[in-house]
Amino acid sequence: MSSPGMVYPSVPYMEQSRHTHDIDQAFTNQAASFNASAVANASEILEAILEHSRPQRGERWYEAACGPGVISRRLAASAGSVHGVDATAAMIEIARREAAAAELDNVTFEVGDATATSLPDAGFDGAVTRFSVHHIQVPSRLFAELARVVRPGGTVAILDHLADPDADARSWAQEIERLRDPSHWASLSDARLRELGRDAGLDLTHEQRFPFELDFDDWLERGTDSQTARDLIELSLADRPEGTDCFSVSTKPAGRILRLQMWIGVWRR
Repeated sequence: MSSPGMVYPSVPYMEQSRHTHDIDQAFTNQAASFNASAVANASEILEAILEHSRPQRGERWYEAACGPGVISRRLAASAGSVHGVDATAAMIEIARREAAAAELDNVTFEVGDATATSLPDAGFDGAVTRFSVHHIQVPSRLFAELARVVRPGGTVAILDHLADPDADARSWAQEIERLRDPSHWASLSDARLRELGRDAGLDLTHEQRFPFELDFDDWLERGTDSQTARDLIELSLADRPEGTDCFSVSTKPAGRILRLQMWIGVWRR
């Protein structure tokens, strides 16, 4: 079992370097479009995070893998201060610009690795991350780091989309995700997410699962401009296995819809 104070080192092998490059390239390309996207600004996701994290005036909060700072800016309205860290400089540039435009003087951002920051132990009252777990190799590093930087009694909230428990369905969805965006590593089941929190020394106080729909073609376009990748995705879509629940694509009058299963877990440090 990992201790809450453990800091996991960066993994010094070539696959890690390639994946880090994939993340930086993908999110540099997607920075502006993700900031403006429906999924980044979806009210049901923002409200779920705010409702269950419950930041208070005077509290110091941290957002790991903050992207363009959408969550940080929302937290800033309730918390005393918010600090965001993201590995992609283009995301941090947008986060700072948007915070300045909104005249938020209690939000700061920096470029850094969310799994191994230089932030002090127990320096925050709460921490949150959204849509980050499925990009991270060995995600226990992220859980351990969140546990380390939050004070005893503080809150850790993690939101991500789930993987199907069925192996065939899970592999099929991952194939599409990686074709669309090589920075995708692996979505996890809710059971695995609970386990990672427990192993990091966190006590689960709330969890919620809910469906979320988004425009499939917009999602695809934001992820890749490779026609080869898009052609392969279309082939894979035609070969959908039985029992897929956490990742499915359907056609409606307005166009194709991607339906995901979102999950939020809230822990007490």
